[in-house]
Amino acid sequence: MNISQLETLITISKTMSFRKAGELLNLTQPAVSAQIKSLEEEFKTQLVDRNQPVTLTDRGTVFLEHAEQIVTIVEELKQRLADLEDNPQGHIILGTTTSIAIQILPRILSYFKDQFPHIKTSISSMSSSQIYQHVENGIVDVGIGYLIGRSPSMTTSILYYDTFELVVSPRHPLAQVKTAGIEALNKTPLILLSPDTVGRKFADEVFSKHGIEPQVIMELTSSEEVKRMVELDLGAAIISKQSVTAEVRAGSLKIVPIIELEVTHPVGVITKSGKYVNSAMRQFLSDLKGMPETQFIGSE
Repeated sequence: MNISQLETLITISKTMSFRKAGELLNLTQPAVSAQIKSLEEEFKTQLVDRNQPVTLTDRGTVFLEHAEQIVTIVEELKQRLADLEDNPQGHIILGTTTSIAIQILPRILSYFKDQFPHIKTSISSMSSSQIYQHVENGIVDVGIGYLIGRSPSMTTSILYYDTFELVVSPRHPLAQVKTAGIEALNKTPLILLSPDTVGRKFADEVFSKHGIEPQVIMELTSSEEVKRMVELDLGAAIISKQSVTAEVRAGSLKIVPIIELEVTHPVGVITKSGKYVNSAMRQFLSDLKGMPETQFIGSE
């Protein structure tokens, strides 16, 4: 049974003619007859009395009532699906780093919720490597973090580029220099991100490449924690430039340029390849990717 067969039966009940029903449905009379015969064979009963004028049998009348209900439900379903294109709704689970969750998402989600109030969002904070794992496992719908590799099971899109910089308190001795050499890291007590973060892995690569033996006095899980410790002048840190924009502007932190750290790192959207994208996710991703790079501040 298909919807076309039900629509044919409904039209026959109104026109009382196979020929007229065919004209209205843009079908040949044999095609109309074949559809009704197929219904009758499937339900093992006669639905139409083919004498002129054509009428429904008693069983055909009962069948018609349910056929009309089914067709109505299908039309409502089509309308609701069409409405989703104009008024997206659903639930999105986001996975992102702590700083993005604090600094970027409030502004993005505030705009998004104003435009699409029927879309619900849930946010989980984690490292970039965990974002990949959670997107892969289907725990997270959309990830926003550092793009740390390519995988055929993942689809990524760059939002902006970040760098990691040496930052200090204005009271720190290095705050007075315009630039510093890489050797300065040998003598400076450092507050670093935990080893599983992109920022820490990059710092360790720089240390290894240039023979630096860092004096790590503290390890913390997020840049927000690191910034607070540096503001107290407990040590210097290698941290995302984007994440300290507000503090540098306010004067509570200062960036000390070191040329060896000037490497760009892409930050972007991470989704699972081939996964069904509902209307909520489709709208969110469209808005997110359409934003200019200047709208993004924050990182791991």
